[in-house]
Amino acid sequence: MPPIVLASTFAQSSPGVHQGFEYARTDNPTRRALETCLASLEGGHYGLAFGSGCAAMTTLFLTLRPGDHVVSCDDVYGGTFRLLDKVMGPLGIETSWVDLSNPSALEAAIRPETKLLWIETPTNPMLKLVDLTIVTEIARRHGVLSCVDNTFATPVLQRPLDLGADVVVHSTTKYLNGHSDVVGGAIITRDEKLAEKLRFLQNSVGAIPSPFDCFMVLRGIKTLSARVQAAGERATKLANWLEGHAGVQKVIYPGLASHPQFELAARQMRAPLAMISVVVRGGLAGATRMLERTKIFTLAESLGGVESLIEHPASMTHGAVPPNQRAAIGIEDGLVRLSVGLEGFEDLRADLEQALSFT
Repeated sequence: MPPIVLASTFAQSSPGVHQGFEYARTDNPTRRALETCLASLEGGHYGLAFGSGCAAMTTLFLTLRPGDHVVSCDDVYGGTFRLLDKVMGPLGIETSWVDLSNPSALEAAIRPETKLLWIETPTNPMLKLVDLTIVTEIARRHGVLSCVDNTFATPVLQRPLDLGADVVVHSTTKYLNGHSDVVGGAIITRDEKLAEKLRFLQNSVGAIPSPFDCFMVLRGIKTLSARVQAAGERATKLANWLEGHAGVQKVIYPGLASHPQFELAARQMRAPLAMISVVVRGGLAGATRMLERTKIFTLAESLGGVESLIEHPASMTHGAVPPNQRAAIGIEDGLVRLSVGLEGFEDLRADLEQALSFT
């Protein structure tokens, strides 16, 4: 197990001559171990760890300049929307929100000033898929950097750099750590010049994780493959069961043949993921009753832990997205998002059964 090195500064043999480390904001042995591991997992050459997923995104966005343009998925994590719209927008960086499951829409959205393509696949929370081979080729042809938030799929199910992406971003809070006890983020790339720029910003801005948090994520990664595969198996069984439940209007899950991009999911991902979105009958009232009644599924934001979580995107994770924009991408009041954990399938099914019996 890598040691937790808590030193904030390191002895130098001569002025300006250090032994590999000089100051912990710049570099730290435990953080370097995590960054090396993250790069290896995604098939990248350079990994950088941050204090949160939002810190990782912000650092990448700081490579942009006023007047630059971003094309993003229309269906993204609410924190991503907030950063691009409310933080980067006033700084002169404009974002176009596009359905990237339609490559022709991407072609139409790219401008001469477009510098970054932001992709989620599967998206959050509508679980749409983006064909990475196609959209990253379009971006490359236009000289646009492509970045994939791979938090949902993890490198166990999907490696975007191998499919043409330039950059991968993670909230290590989620599956990589996997135990809901750390907040962190990461950027991985194969581009040396970009990595140098990001390393400068990482040090200058200082949005870094603590050595203990790095140790905890490294610990979680040791069981990543086993956790992701086991949770995905439970999610697939639950999605099939939910599809036939009278209290459920619609199940959105790429591992179901009813999903419009089922074939793309089978081609692009190694196995189904552990996230399910459902539309509960009865709208907001029905969803609220279900959410208040679950006992094993914990009503809470976040995802990817060993415990199962359930949440209401419209009022929780995507509350920062304007109502009209939520409606346009399908985030209705009856939509509920499930992060399936490692509890027994029958226990999880019984919990949802009793919760839905009151909708």
